[in-house]
Amino acid sequence: MKLPFGLARAFALTFAITAAPSPARAQATTADGFALPQPGRKFVFPRDHGSHPEFKIEWWYLTGHLYATNSTMGTPPRRFGFQATFFRRAAPRAGGPGIESANFGTGNIYLAHMALLDVTTGRFFHEERLNREGWDAGSATNSLAVHNGNWSLRLTDPVTNRMDLSGGIRAEVRFQLSLVPRKPLVVFGTNGVSRKAAEPEAASHYLTYPRLATQGTLSLGRETLAVAGEAWMDHEISSSQLGEGQVGWDWACLQLNDGRELMTYRMRRSDGSTDPFSSLSWVDASGRVVQQSARTFQWDPLAQWTSPHTRAVYPAGVRLTAADPIDGRRRTFTLEPLAADQELNGAGGGVPYWEGSCRVRDEAGREIGQAFLEMTGYAGSLRRTLE
Repeated sequence: MKLPFGLARAFALTFAITAAPSPARAQATTADGFALPQPGRKFVFPRDHGSHPEFKIEWWYLTGHLYATNSTMGTPPRRFGFQATFFRRAAPRAGGPGIESANFGTGNIYLAHMALLDVTTGRFFHEERLNREGWDAGSATNSLAVHNGNWSLRLTDPVTNRMDLSGGIRAEVRFQLSLVPRKPLVVFGTNGVSRKAAEPEAASHYLTYPRLATQGTLSLGRETLAVAGEAWMDHEISSSQLGEGQVGWDWACLQLNDGRELMTYRMRRSDGSTDPFSSLSWVDASGRVVQQSARTFQWDPLAQWTSPHTRAVYPAGVRLTAADPIDGRRRTFTLEPLAADQELNGAGGGVPYWEGSCRVRDEAGREIGQAFLEMTGYAGSLRRTLE
């Protein structure tokens, strides 16, 4: 999952008269003519790493945990959490698929976001960008090559699936990272479709590299560090995300020290309850996925944190309980934020949400992994924004 953080701005920049699709494609498209995820899709790579303009919304999303490799001997390595997101949102179509808006000579709006947490100092840096498709933003359709200004994510070696990420945050932060998958790509959902609500259009194709070896350089001001660690990458392809009565979601990806990962999304309803289309998935050491339904796991906020920027009230840490597919035993994981204030506050005109790096502890309090946690809809319902 990934919040389309600047969608409110994108809507303000894109407008057109839309037409209903013909009956022949009504079951496979939205009312404004965009494709809906279909079961049984056969993915072809590297093409499907690229853009899918027949769908309305799409994002390439990286989160990771980095450690300085040139730290002083005998001291704990300096730690960082990072996020990089490239988001494509199609402009409304005036005459159905393939016809661009008459108001702009382009079919897509591109948003991007970068964030970095310096765990040692507690400083949290973030920046948003919004550009129309063209010389300053775009994405290839035959492979992974997306950019927004001088930020970019590209597949540079289709044999190893190495990707290179170039990003930064204003004049304060720059990073150049190379990412190589440590296990195969996984496809979440049932028969290639990840459902988010009872409405069939609230779904996505959800492609993930759950663990990538990551290394490169990170510059903060005049300081440049060699860094290495691990990252997680989502590529979601969709035309709708929320259903009736849903206001947002809680999402987490956990990378455990035993070589396994968990991904869960809790679709949150207006009364605070968990939507039955919520899901949790385990990824074993070989990349095999075991999916579990909403009734099999429990998501419990541990405390509350009030944002000094937006006054939104978020959970401050989460306890996740689920059945381990190895032996069926109930396991409890505590997601402990590495800093309280990791809110993306929408200062650039976007939608505020909390997303940050966490440590993972087991029932005995031992640190057994690392995680990223995303919590949306706490600063107002997302449904109005996403419609």
